[in-house]
Amino acid sequence: MDLKVILVVVCLCSLAITLTDAGIPKCCIRTSKIHPAWLKKAQRWWEQSDIGVCDIEALVVYVKGRGKPFCLHPKMRRFLEKRKVPYDGKY
Repeated sequence: MDLKVILVVVCLCSLAITLTDAGIPKCCIRTSKIHPAWLKKAQRWWEQSDIGVCDIEALVVYVKGRGKPFCLHPKMRRFLEKRKVPYDGKY
């Protein structure tokens, strides 16, 4: 009886974690430089804050033709705004 209850609780917890994105956070661990040609293909971006689970401030930039986003230094924000890349507003 007790084993069944524990199994149900574990299943419900794992389901809740996978459905609510409460698992491992997707944080940039370092920033990188980006070639201007890639910057021209930027589709959207959002800011990662160092307050909370992530350790560094970064700009997460999604580029057309690349599945994985770039993590850029926050100083690159003015270039994204100059190119009028849409801000995603996530986080």
